[in-house]
Amino acid sequence: MKKIAVIGAGTMGNGIAHVFAQNGFDVNLIDTQSAALDRALQTIAKNLDRQVAKSIIQAADKETILAKIICFTNLKEGVHDRDLVIEAATENSKIKNAIFAEMDQYTSPTCILASNTSSISITQLAEATQKPANVIGMHFMNPVPVMKLVEIINGKATSSEVTDSIVALTTTIGKIPCVVKDAPGFIANRILMPMINEAILAFEEGISDAATIDQIMKLGMAHPMGPLQLADYIGLDVCKNILEIMEAGFQNSKYKPAALLTKMVEEGKLGIKTGEGFYSYQK
Repeated sequence: MKKIAVIGAGTMGNGIAHVFAQNGFDVNLIDTQSAALDRALQTIAKNLDRQVAKSIIQAADKETILAKIICFTNLKEGVHDRDLVIEAATENSKIKNAIFAEMDQYTSPTCILASNTSSISITQLAEATQKPANVIGMHFMNPVPVMKLVEIINGKATSSEVTDSIVALTTTIGKIPCVVKDAPGFIANRILMPMINEAILAFEEGISDAATIDQIMKLGMAHPMGPLQLADYIGLDVCKNILEIMEAGFQNSKYKPAALLTKMVEEGKLGIKTGEGFYSYQK
């Protein structure tokens, strides 16, 4: 596989495009909004500059990497000749199902269709296609150029050949693949999101302030970032969506989002991307 397409030019999509281009792959980056594509290229360029400053890549490599990324606003044009298409759209099952149906329509029978979803059923997404054996999850961690883990999720119909191919590919781009079965939240978010939710409940109950809660988890459990700061980084709306998906998927109220989390999302306090969450951020 050398020809890759990434659907969605947001934080995760541009990070995935960056990593594949940096490793010599031809990448089509697709988004319905041309402004989003422009922002993505600007972000990738800034991140490449950081890599140059840290001597991760050479200065001469920057333009070569950027030249590997071609932008499209038309999905059909962007995916028709690809070996692998990775969907990195909003964490919404209706949106993702619609994208998978369209991806299936315009790709070859051998093309692998992957999702960067952090919680939505791969089996469900595969049902929107005519080639469920070719559908798999590739859950990258944020920030993609830095984080090593890729959670590989097998749907019920995913073939072992596709899994082996994606595991090998993940290693090729310098990441570490961890293969799991399909279940709400998989492993990473099944463990992470209840921890974040519990930290929000502790904050809501006034047991301690946000900075102290985060400091306890950083110093006591050796976490690089506290759960409330991490929630701001992920996006409080994303955290709420994932918890709701797990609550519905497991039919278990222990995953119900904290009332404060729901309130903050309704008020538009989503974390870093809006300038305010559990902490305030300068835009």
